Amino acid sequence: MNVALLLAGGVGFGITSDIPKQYIRVNGKMMITYSIETLTASSHIDEIQIVAEHEWREYIIADCKEHGINTDKIRDFAIPGFNRQASILNGLQNIFREKNGLTDIDNVEENDNVLIHDASRPLVTTRQIDDCFEKMTDGYDGVIPVLFMEDAFCVGDNENNVLERIYGKISERQTPELFNLKKYYQANMELMPDKLKKIGNSVEPAIMAGMNLDVVLGDKSSFEVITQEDLDRFISIFKFSS
Repeated sequence: MNVALLLAGGVGFGITSDIPKQYIRVNGKMMITYSIETLTASSHIDEIQIVAEHEWREYIIADCKEHGINTDKIRDFAIPGFNRQASILNGLQNIFREKNGLTDIDNVEENDNVLIHDASRPLVTTRQIDDCFEKMTDGYDGVIPVLFMEDAFCVGDNENNVLERIYGKISERQTPELFNLKKYYQANMELMPDKLKKIGNSVEPAIMAGMNLDVVLGDKSSFEVITQEDLDRFISIFKFSS
């Protein structure tokens, strides 16, 4: 079984809006709905678990149905946590409870996987998902899409003085990320309760647990909508394509 864990619990501060950015309508469709549409269309994804506040759940389902998206793959919703990683853990725990009636990893199949994606990346493609699953067949515990930076980078201090130039392979991490469900859940549970608060990204628990990870090439067009400039860029895609 492959479950997609779609994160939509964040508030975000880079965009001036009365509602969280993932629920802003672009070309008549909520931003989160674009990701749900792609995840639903993927032959690799059996179920979709969404992390979202209670007040948005009915709107998510309604928007999907309004745009002809089959919601049968949406298995359940989980509540957001105190940070992104806590939201992920809430989603994972909900997956186990829904599957087994209680949180028991011993009953999970060894080849079950979880695909973690941010609703703030609405332009995810089925090809990206395919690439992750294809790489996973090589025996890895997790697959991370990255974009390798071609330019040299500089490190500076608080006074904008350049202290060091960095050369070499620096990469930007993207989502969706694919992990072995059982191993990744165990990796996160080992960080409870205090260490989870210090986790900066979803790859850290896997690295700390010694999971065998590899990367695939990401997609430059699948950018994250963080700022108003990002949102304007997303809107412009439909403006110039119409």
